[in-house]
Order: sequence, then C-alpha cells, then structure tokens
Amino acid sequence: MKTLLFYCQHTPDMGHLIRCIAIARGLMQDFQVYFVNGGQAIHEFPIPQGIKLINLPVVRSGVDIFAFQGMAPALEGSATLERRRDLLLELCDRIHPDAVMLEQFPFGHHQFFTELIPLLKWTKEHGVKTICSVRDIVVARQDHTRYEMDVCQLINRYFDQLLIHGDPSFIAFNQSFSRVKDLTCEIHYTGYVVPDIDREFAPRTKADPPMILVSMGSGHFGYELLDCIAETSQYLEDKIPHDIRVFAGPFAPEDVYSRLREAAACCSNLSVERYTPDLLSHMAKADLFISMASYATTLNTLQTGVRSIQLPFMGHHDQAQRLRSERLGELGLVKLVEVADLGPILFSFEIIEMLNREPSHIYFCLRGIQITAARVRALVTGEDKFAPLTQVLTVYS
Repeated sequence: MKTLLFYCQHTPDMGHLIRCIAIARGLMQDFQVYFVNGGQAIHEFPIPQGIKLINLPVVRSGVDIFAFQGMAPALEGSATLERRRDLLLELCDRIHPDAVMLEQFPFGHHQFFTELIPLLKWTKEHGVKTICSVRDIVVARQDHTRYEMDVCQLINRYFDQLLIHGDPSFIAFNQSFSRVKDLTCEIHYTGYVVPDIDREFAPRTKADPPMILVSMGSGHFGYELLDCIAETSQYLEDKIPHDIRVFAGPFAPEDVYSRLREAAACCSNLSVERYTPDLLSHMAKADLFISMASYATTLNTLQTGVRSIQLPFMGHHDQAQRLRSERLGELGLVKLVEVADLGPILFSFEIIEMLNREPSHIYFCLRGIQITAARVRALVTGEDKFAPLTQVLTVYS
C-alpha cells in the first residue's frame, strides 16, 4: 500500500480539522495515511482507526493569524518552529511518502513558511506527488494582487494537483481567486466534503422535545451571538415550547462558557455544553439550527435539511462566510443575520419567523470525499478508474 502524508493546520477554525479528517478517512482504502496535526489537539475529536496521527508542537501567533510572508508574521517561539520543521522532515525521511497533501497552503497558513517550504523542497527533490487541498473560497488579503502572484508562483513550482472542495454551480473558485487560469497543475473541483454523506438519521418521535440547536464550532468566535441566545431564551421561555441547546465550542474562553452556564441555570429552556463529537445527530432532530457560517456547519445544514440562521464571521478581512451565507440566503436555504440584529427582542422574532418557514431543498455535489480519493489515487498511481463516479467527475472538472 502506498503512503500519504496529510498536513493540517486547523488554526483557528475546527472545521478545517473536520474536513481534513473526513478526506483522510476516504484516502485510507488506497493509502497508509500519516495525519500531521499542526493545531491544538482536541482530545474528544475521533480519529479513525488506522490513521497514524502526529501532533506537532503548538505554536501561537502574536499577530493576525492570516498574515502573509510580506507582513512579517510574529509567531511565538522560534525554537518551536524549528522543532516542527525538523519533525516534518524526519517523518518524510522515515516513511518516504508517495504523496503529500497540504490543507490550504499556499492559499493560507503562510505564517508556517518556515516548515512548509522545506517540506515542499523535500517533495520536489524526491519526486513525490504534491497536492493542495483547498476549500471553496479563499480569504481576501489587503494586497490581493501580490498575494495571488505569490500563490501562483508557489503552486506552479511545487504542486502537481489542486483540489477545490466546492461546487462551481454554487460558488466558483475564481470569485475569490481571480488567477485560476495562471495555475499550471491539475485543477479539479471535488464537490463539498461531507462526512457520513450516506448516513441515515433516526426519525423524530413524539418523545423528542421541540429543539433549537446552537453551535459555535470551535468556539474561537461568535461570543456576541452566544450572549444574544442566552438573553433571547428568557423572552422565548413562555412563548414557544422549544428547548434551546447550546454547544459553545471546545475553545470557547472560560469566562464566556461560565457566563452561559450561569444564564442556563436561571432559564428552564436553555442548556449549555462545550462540545459534541456528533453534532449531526442533534441537527437531524432540531427544528432550527443557529450558527456561524463556516464551511463545515453550512454543509451539515445542507445534509440534514434543518432550518438555519447564520451569522457570518467577518474578522481578518475574511469574506468567505459572508459569500457563502449570502449565496445560501439567495437560494432560500438560510436566514442571514448581522451583528446589528442581535438584540434579544428582535432576534426572538427572527427565531419565531424561521420556525414557521418551510425549509428549502437544493442539491449541490456533496461527494467531495469520494471524488478527492479518486483524484489523488489517479495522480499517484496513474490509474484512471473513476467508476461509478465518472459522470460526477466529468461535471466537476
């Protein structure tokens, strides 16, 4: 069996880790996967048996986490950065991978140049197939012209394949990266990466209480939404029969989490937990799902068909969540809200309105795991055997 090294740096969004692990699981049939996690370890997060996990020492950024090479990113601990680089190269020398897949780079994670450029030089010297795995939208930069030029140079110098985990009928990659035609490697859309796409959910029963589900993903952002939910629950306590269940996120600050728990103790319809490894099962039984507009939670919404209210993250010049939410709003799939809408009285009306709306259903390709595996296998082995995905692959190339 051939060997693949998968590098994932899931700072700051846990959705990156969810997507990468799902892809890694899909690659296990053809590869021994070594999964390199450069972000903080999440002990409750399930890693598929058979994947070899390598946790790099965590390095924290002292500035904008989306900094680029020309912006002098200040990452704490040069010794830690050097150790990470050495561990990556030692791993390559030990396992001699047939393929290396990098999540987001060079479209993101530029503050980790000190380890990724040496890794890419190693792959080039050893003739290893190198793949970039990128989501449907890239983050805008202040100097976007320079950014796109540098990305093109890195892709064309080091990469054999670019896999875009999106559906062009929903959002085309060139809406956020204009120089796609200047890239010389293989380029393929894969459709969206959805773990457990064929999962069948248990039907709701009379024993299941009406529920509004709230999730902040990793918990790095969305505190104003969480505070609004806590206040809104008081207004809704005697107006609707729903319980409001909140997952604040494994990385939510302790003061935020404690504040929410205190609010829940005073409100009969509100419960607060940090994290669940199986958010989908809760979504399948929810009447309404409230969240940020990350890649992973948006796809969970499409998969389960639950009504949804989304607040897009807007920090660090990141337009990805807004673009995704606006497009979903145009299609009638979600209700987009702004920070200005987060007063408890106004937000309670938004919730009641959504509970009375029939959810819309529109199909996008959600077979990103299977198509990614087929594309990587073809690149590494030279075998062009995509059945039964041939028809789908033709559409998404």
